[in-house]
Amino acid sequence: MRMYEDTQITRLEADDDHIALAAEVFSLLSDPTRIRLILALGSGERSVGQLAQQVGKKPTAVSQHLAKLRWAKIVRTRPEASHVFYSLVDEHAAALVRHGVQQAEHVLDDRPAHHAGADSDRPA
Repeated sequence: MRMYEDTQITRLEADDDHIALAAEVFSLLSDPTRIRLILALGSGERSVGQLAQQVGKKPTAVSQHLAKLRWAKIVRTRPEASHVFYSLVDEHAAALVRHGVQQAEHVLDDRPAHHAGADSDRPA
């Protein structure tokens, strides 16, 4: 087996339960605040206050979004003294969000930002 072969979808036959859950994940990720939260957590754990400041929302709203992401097992918590820190459970939600943002760049921009390095050799 090649390295990372198990992470590749090599067949179209997917379990109905997995497809249904994947649809729920996409639905959950369809909120702009949740997308921003996942992007923020991609660089490490944060408290609700830090996340609220980073995404420009009130802490109560951020807490509600984080509760949904926690319910879906996308984020986890780590209590420390009187604070709770949130982090991503794994890299998959962050990858989905990054790919979604990159797709949006292709739709909106002639030269997507994520191609900037690859396009540096080409004339403008």
